[in-house]
Amino acid sequence: MTATKLRIAAFQRHPIFDDLQATIAQLHTDLQWCQEQGVELALFPECWLQGYSSDAQTIAQRAISTNSLAFKRMLQALSAFDTDLILGLFDQRMAGIYNSAAVLRQGQLMGVYAKRHSNERGVLAGTASLIFNRSGWSYGINICNDANYPDCAAELSQQGARLLCYPLNNMLAPVTAEKWRSKSVDNLRQRAKETGCWVASADVVGKHEGKISHGCTCIVAPDGRVVARVAEGQEGVAVFDIG
Repeated sequence: MTATKLRIAAFQRHPIFDDLQATIAQLHTDLQWCQEQGVELALFPECWLQGYSSDAQTIAQRAISTNSLAFKRMLQALSAFDTDLILGLFDQRMAGIYNSAAVLRQGQLMGVYAKRHSNERGVLAGTASLIFNRSGWSYGINICNDANYPDCAAELSQQGARLLCYPLNNMLAPVTAEKWRSKSVDNLRQRAKETGCWVASADVVGKHEGKISHGCTCIVAPDGRVVARVAEGQEGVAVFDIG
């Protein structure tokens, strides 16, 4: 059993598109706040680094390699902070583009999870369920559509994860967004109850090009209780000491 608690923060943010410096500036501000609050793990939305898209051409333009100079400069810019950061991005690799979430710690890339059930055009599906550790806690990542597949969460739990982190992007056509408004939360609650894990999600919020995201940023206890949530329609952060 894990003896210590882990303070986690899930950020609900307006999307930023094609402006890496603006994203880094917001991350710098948010991680400074995390450091002041003693947050050990911070979670941001799906593909938040350059902005989400389901269009293949746009995705190709936004994809970035974790070996690129731009990515390494970002690591350096955020290296002063002790908080672990889970950051979504379109990830350019030799094989192609993946919808991924990178785990960053004090300027180091600790690993990258690729979405298993990718639903974006021209994006490859990941195959590995990775486990990360912070302060005696083991955690894993699933991304957005992965939450619809209980096996993804089960694999992480079977590998010893006690916290499941879900970068989300529910920026959808209004009718579809309304459908997922409660279903996204229900999915997260189900994954928590099935696995006995804590669950945290981070979503975008607002309107863009005729689409809307109400925001589904929350922290869920292993029994399915939502113990912290950012209000719909607003930017904010959900913070909780899990354990």
